[in-house]
Amino acid sequence: MLQLLLILVVVAFVAGMLGFTALAGAAATLAKIVAGVMLVGIVIILILAMMGLAILF
Repeated sequence: MLQLLLILVVVAFVAGMLGFTALAGAAATLAKIVAGVMLVGIVIILILAMMGLAILF
C-alpha cells in the first residue's frame, strides 16, 4: 500500500509540473485516500497489539 501511495504522489507531482491539473488533482485525491486508509490500519494494528491481540503478526 505504501508503494501505491508513493506512485500516486509521483504521478500527481509530474502531472502538475506538466500542466495536467485534472490528472494531478485526481492522483493527489487518491493519494490522500490511500494515506488515510493506511493510517487507520496502522492505528488498528497498534491498538490490537497493545491489547495483546497480536495474532495479526
